[in-house]
Amino acid sequence: MSTVVSIQTGKIRSYDGWRTATYKDPVQGEVFLGTEGFEGDQQADRRYHGGPDKAALVYSHDHYAPWHAELFPDPLPAGAFGENILVAGLREGDVCVGDVYELGQAKVQVSQPRQPCGKQARRWGIPDLVQQINRRGWTGWYLRVLREGHVQAGDRFELVERPHPEWVVTRAHDVMHFRKKDADAAAELASCPALSEEWVKELRLRVEKLRRA
Repeated sequence: MSTVVSIQTGKIRSYDGWRTATYKDPVQGEVFLGTEGFEGDQQADRRYHGGPDKAALVYSHDHYAPWHAELFPDPLPAGAFGENILVAGLREGDVCVGDVYELGQAKVQVSQPRQPCGKQARRWGIPDLVQQINRRGWTGWYLRVLREGHVQAGDRFELVERPHPEWVVTRAHDVMHFRKKDADAAAELASCPALSEEWVKELRLRVEKLRRA
C-alpha cells in the first residue's frame, strides 16, 4: 500500500528571464483535484504541461534518498521534481499505464510516464539532469482524473484496477526514449487505450516514418 507523503502546487513565477511553475510548494490540509489538475496549481507552458491527460504529476519519495546520496548535496524538499503528488512505497516499476487508483475522494488513472523538462536541470544547476532521470527511469508518471475530489497528505494511493499489466511505466518509458527504431514496439504502445493522446500521436508519427524508411 502506498501513501501520499505530500501534495504540492505552484504558481507561474519569473526567474532571471524565464517563466516556470516547476517550483511547487506543499499544501496543508485538503486540496481539490479536478479534471484539469489541483486547485491553485499552474503550468507556464500549456503546450507541454497540464490538460486532462496530465492533470497531476506523481513522483516516488523512494527516489529522494538515493538522489541525495548520489547527486544532490542537500536533502531534497517535497516537490523537488515539480511533482504534485509525492508518494511512498511505489515506483515506476510498480505502476502500469491505465492503472486506476483511489486517492482520497478522487479516482485517478495513469496516462503516461513523465517526460522530464529541461527546466528541472536549470532549476538545480545540473546540466545533464534530464539525461540522468531518463537513464535511471526515475521519471514519475502523470494522472488523468476519473472522479474529482479532495486529496491530502496521508491519503492512501490504492490500486483498484489494472487493465494493461503489460505496460509497466518503465517499459513504456523505454519504448519512447531508448527503442526509437523499433516500429513494432511503438505501434504496440500507441494501441494502448489508456495512453495519453499526446504520446499516441507521437508514437504513430514515429511508426509512419520508420515504416516509410
